[in-house]
Amino acid sequence: MELIKAQKGTQDLLPVQTEKWQVVEDVMRSEAKIHGFGEIRTPVFEDTRLFQRSVGETTDVVQKEMYTFNDKGDRSITLRPEGTAGAVRAVLEHGLYNEGLPQKLYYFTSCYRYENTQAGRQREFHQFGLEMLGAPSPMADAELIGIAKSIFDRLGVRNLKLEINSIGCPTCRAKYHEALRAYFSGYKDQLCDTCLGRLERNPMRILDCKSPVCSKITEGAPRMLDYLCDDCKAHFESVKGYLDAVKIEYNVNPSIVRGLDYYTNTVFEFVSNDLGAQSTVCGGGRYDGLVEEMGGQHMPALGFGLGMERLLMIMDKQEIEFPEPETCDIFIAALGDAAKTEAFKLSHSLQEYSIIASCDINDRALKAQMKYADKIGAKYMLVLGDNELETKKAIVKNMKTGEKSKVDLSKDFVEQFVILQTKDEDDIAF
Repeated sequence: MELIKAQKGTQDLLPVQTEKWQVVEDVMRSEAKIHGFGEIRTPVFEDTRLFQRSVGETTDVVQKEMYTFNDKGDRSITLRPEGTAGAVRAVLEHGLYNEGLPQKLYYFTSCYRYENTQAGRQREFHQFGLEMLGAPSPMADAELIGIAKSIFDRLGVRNLKLEINSIGCPTCRAKYHEALRAYFSGYKDQLCDTCLGRLERNPMRILDCKSPVCSKITEGAPRMLDYLCDDCKAHFESVKGYLDAVKIEYNVNPSIVRGLDYYTNTVFEFVSNDLGAQSTVCGGGRYDGLVEEMGGQHMPALGFGLGMERLLMIMDKQEIEFPEPETCDIFIAALGDAAKTEAFKLSHSLQEYSIIASCDINDRALKAQMKYADKIGAKYMLVLGDNELETKKAIVKNMKTGEKSKVDLSKDFVEQFVILQTKDEDDIAF
């Protein structure tokens, strides 16, 4: 029978990999909590209109990449291509804005986009995201950027460059669109079909085109920074001032527009040279009009998404060390039915005190049990047989040093084992 394999663009994360993911997630969760963010979890699929309205119908995501289908009720459903839209929908649906502003949310989420797979770009990928709703101050922009940087610093990630830009508000962007249309109209015979369709509806999307020809044309396009209104200029200057105040280095990159339509004003990316063409590991910015676009009251907001796969790739390339994964503290081998029952009881009592204990559940011979204990990296081993049950005496062996210690099975075994562990740790430290 043919073996069914994982779908193209997806991957299995095995225990040796998830140990690393958990280390990274713990740092992210810790940093989010330090800054007052609470976790939110949203459904993996939503009404297709949610993403059409929020992400933008002229984006590559909506036009080319979404996993969209009709369910059995003939409703158009889409697997989430990003995390912000679902989080904002949940805030509106459940009235979280009534609980005080700003609302600070974080999430770990899987996202789905149908695109060509390559290193750092999968059809199912994972993000850590922060969203802050009801925060108009440029200080919020700097705080969000600072959280991302702090995560990278705590993980020991090196050689990341922060690039920032402002793409203005709807007022100043309207003038910028006119300038873009005038510029790109001179290249109509060279633009790809997709960008020709964007020329009238949303010319800024041309700046995000991955076509080599269109990318070359955009190099000479007008810059949004030259069209910012006074308010947007002041906001951007304040963001830079706050970043300067906490000594976060940045580079102003006028070409950053981000790939989703809901962004306004500040946009930013953390980029790495260790990823090749897929250089962005974290990106985000303001989306001051999104809440209103989705049916709520006007509410300034901002957020970012950090790609888990790309971050782990960078850490691997930079050979960043991870803590050794926790292994079995003690394996209790048993010979005979009575010994198996006792091994099960001892294991259970140890586990109640959060000690990683295991015993044989496969009816293996003693030699096979010892081999298994070695495979799972057991630090100690205890062998139970008829003699040990009768005398109530047993030997615990330190698998690293070979040292053997006597234990009294008629007394509290958990206490004896904890004392033994502590003694051995003190010896090692000494």
